[in-house]
Amino acid sequence: MWFSIAEIIVKRVDATHLENPVHPGSPMELGLFQREVRTIIYVQRTKKVLPQYYETPGGDRIPMRKWSSQMNDFAQDKMAKLPPQKGMRKFTIFGWLLLLLCFYLIGYAVYETATLPAQKEVYKQEMAELATVHEGDIYFGRYRIYKEKGNFLGSEGGFGWFKVVSIENDTYHIAKSVEISNNAKPKEEMNSTDFEQETSAVKAKDLGAYTKQFVSEDGLMEFNFDQKKE
Repeated sequence: MWFSIAEIIVKRVDATHLENPVHPGSPMELGLFQREVRTIIYVQRTKKVLPQYYETPGGDRIPMRKWSSQMNDFAQDKMAKLPPQKGMRKFTIFGWLLLLLCFYLIGYAVYETATLPAQKEVYKQEMAELATVHEGDIYFGRYRIYKEKGNFLGSEGGFGWFKVVSIENDTYHIAKSVEISNNAKPKEEMNSTDFEQETSAVKAKDLGAYTKQFVSEDGLMEFNFDQKKE
C-alpha cells in the first residue's frame, strides 16, 4: 500500500541568535510543523505541532539529541505562543469508494440475514410446486417394462415425452408419446403433442423438484422424468 509522511510547516522562526551545535557560526532557523500521513485510503494531519531546527542556507536538520538547553527553551516558548492548530483527516477518492463498498457489503449482509427466513419459505414453496404433478403435465424422460421385476434382461423401454392424463388418489395414469426412441435424442426433436390413447397406472416412487419416478404396483413398469414441458 502506498504510504508517505510529510512535514507541513506552520511557522518559521529566525534562530540566528542561538549557537549551532553542529556547525558553530552557521545560522539556524526553527521550524514548527505538523506531521501529515498520506495513504492510498486517507490523508491525516495531526493537531500536535513539533519543533525542528534547520541550518540556513541548506536546510540540513539539527539532530534533537544535539540541541542545547537554550535551543529547547526557545522552541518550547515559540510553540506555547502558537495558536492551536487544527488537525485534518479525509478520505481519498479510492478511500471513499472502499468505504462505500464496505457499507454496501454490510448493508447487503444485514438485508440477506433479515430476509433469509422469507427467502427460505419462498424457495421451499417453489420446490414444493415443482415437485407437484398435475393432470395434463407433460414430461420428457424414459420408460421401461420388465418381464421380471428388477431384472433388466429382456426388458424394453425408450425415450420420449409422456403425459399425465389423470390422477386418481395416489394413482397416476400416464400415456406415452406416439414417438418413442430407443436411443436418447434431444427433446426438441421428438413429438410432444401426440400421445397414445392407452395409459399406464403407476404410483409415485419419488417426486422431486427436478426428477420424478413412477412404478406400477407389480413393479414391472417404470417411468423416470427429468424435464417438464413449459
